[in-house]
Amino acid sequence: MKLRLATLVGFLVLWAGPAFGQGCAMCYSTAAAASKDGQRAINRAVVVLLIPPAGFMTLGIGMAMRYGKRRDEEADRS
Repeated sequence: MKLRLATLVGFLVLWAGPAFGQGCAMCYSTAAAASKDGQRAINRAVVVLLIPPAGFMTLGIGMAMRYGKRRDEEADRS
């Protein structure tokens, strides 16, 4: 169980790592120059675009954990 948790944490760190390198100066200056309504729209768009991948990753990890638990229970019965 500890190995699975360590593997999961490792994958999450590797998966989130590239997100920290997305600080494009041109994108930042363009967004900063936008009006308050434009900045609010950008923030909402980022959240809307983030929801599907986060949902799919959560669903996939949950299904993998469920499958692993069932497989372990069946192996213990045999």
